[in-house]
Amino acid sequence: MPPRPRHPKPLGTITRGTTNPNRLRRVDRWLAGSHGSRLRRAADPLVVDLGYGAAPVTAVELFTRLRSVRHDVEVVGIEIDPARVAGAEPLARPGLSFRQGGFELPLAGRRPVIVRAFNVLRQYGEDEYGAYWDEVRSRLAPDGLLIDGTCDEIGRRSTWAAVGPAGPESLSISLRFGAFALPSDVAERLPKALIHRNVEGERVHGYLQALDRAWLDAAALASFGNQQRWVATCAAMRAAGWPVHDGPSRWRLGELTVAWDAVAPG
Repeated sequence: MPPRPRHPKPLGTITRGTTNPNRLRRVDRWLAGSHGSRLRRAADPLVVDLGYGAAPVTAVELFTRLRSVRHDVEVVGIEIDPARVAGAEPLARPGLSFRQGGFELPLAGRRPVIVRAFNVLRQYGEDEYGAYWDEVRSRLAPDGLLIDGTCDEIGRRSTWAAVGPAGPESLSISLRFGAFALPSDVAERLPKALIHRNVEGERVHGYLQALDRAWLDAAALASFGNQQRWVATCAAMRAAGWPVHDGPSRWRLGELTVAWDAVAPG
């Protein structure tokens, strides 16, 4: 009898896997809104929830939310821990499946249009994230995106980097109004690429300091609500020359996205 083929070891390590229902609603809303067109025009509407954790709730939520954008979307939850995959299997359905793997993305040659990896690379070393970015980038569809993000335990403060096949494209911040005193409170949730760069002389530090100043300058609008104050803050950042993406329709949700070059590590 010939030897059984050996399957390559998944790329990565098992992380804590903590998660909560609705924790990733902010990034899901951004994907469905700002990047819904990317999913609609994809030849293969394949989306990966990479490292979904001890419970598959975020993969199920992502599937539900993206089906409103494209009914034939396929979401694959990938986890390195086989016990977590086995625990998720009862929730599989047409268009939603689970499999063991890591950053190598075991998809039989298919190229996903979106790979969402949230609260995953935060648990790796600062010297590791770049290689994993490169691994996933090499497996994306030509118009694909890797979303490398971090959020607090209940999703009130969140940031994410959007990384395309050619490299990082943008940094997004999404905050629940009332859950912060200054926008820079989100600094502890920056992606691994930036978490240790919030120091004098680094671009991301200058960006967060400018955002704080714009927020304080808009204090007079607080009587109209934090939403109006945030919209004014974002508009002031754009007027000051920061390469801000999107517009008031996204800003009203507590979001702000800026081109990666404005915050890239020095």
